[in-house]
Amino acid sequence: MFSGLRPLTVLLAAAALGATLLVAPVQAAPADRYADAAFRATNAQRADHDRRELREAACLTRYAEKWARHMARHGRLVHQDLQPVAARCHLSWVGENIATGFRSGTAVVNRGWMHSAGHRENILRPQYRLMGIGARRDGHGRWWVSQVFGRR
Repeated sequence: MFSGLRPLTVLLAAAALGATLLVAPVQAAPADRYADAAFRATNAQRADHDRRELREAACLTRYAEKWARHMARHGRLVHQDLQPVAARCHLSWVGENIATGFRSGTAVVNRGWMHSAGHRENILRPQYRLMGIGARRDGHGRWWVSQVFGRR
């Protein structure tokens, strides 16, 4: 019926005929949902402690995701070298929280990092303005997480 017409014309014609177009929502991957929940929980903790909300920085997210993959692949909880992160993301301040074994992004923040002095300090550090989080499951279903903070 609409052959040879451009997509916009087809869409307008379908709308004029009263047709309903269903668009399936794009489902986020489990690692993205985990990281998003950790991001929200971190900013909720900062708000509860009168700290400024952190913005996502794509550069930090790339490093966090890469490091979460690395830890999951090697099965070792170890911090990455933050000097290249600071240089390549053009930061004057940089810090990292890492964790493994928490079932959700909310849990890693609220039941993990906030109960550890150094991790809590990173989450609440007033100097930070940016954040990236990466999460990855290993072959046994265990989560590995890297949270990288920064300020330009």
